[in-house]
Amino acid sequence: MIRKTKETEIEVTLDTKNTVIDTGEKILDHMMKTLFFYMGRNVTIKCSYDLRHHLWEDLGITIAQEISSSINGKSIKRFGSATMPMDESLIMVSLDISRAYINFNVEFRDAEGFELNLLYEFLWALARTLPVTLHVIKFSGINSHHITENIFKALGVSFGIALEEIEYTRSTKGAL
Repeated sequence: MIRKTKETEIEVTLDTKNTVIDTGEKILDHMMKTLFFYMGRNVTIKCSYDLRHHLWEDLGITIAQEISSSINGKSIKRFGSATMPMDESLIMVSLDISRAYINFNVEFRDAEGFELNLLYEFLWALARTLPVTLHVIKFSGINSHHITENIFKALGVSFGIALEEIEYTRSTKGAL
């Protein structure tokens, strides 16, 4: 999937032979490696951008478009949830690939390039574009790096579960 605007140019390809990530920002590279490792999928991501805000938001949009394209016509589990510990942080991510919604109950002090606003913009862009109902809840944690990385671990595990192919998509309506 390629997204090209006046602010960003982003390419995301799922299920590649190897994972290759170059967002142009080391922290975001680290978070994407974490996300896709715990999702159990290889990915290639290449980005250029003007502002970090545009990068994080547009990458969320592009990943959602690529995930949506990869599940088009397939029956998937649809739901996924993970509660993950990482040092002092304890994070729960629960999702339903169905409707655009985010419950983002996370707080931390911005530090070392880890910014709460960028994290929220990435997740909200992902949720509204896929669409996915996404609950991200911090039970504990102080370190902004640990909290952020743990969110991406839990998101990866949750997506790994939700995207598993099954005989039929679980929906009383018969469709998402």
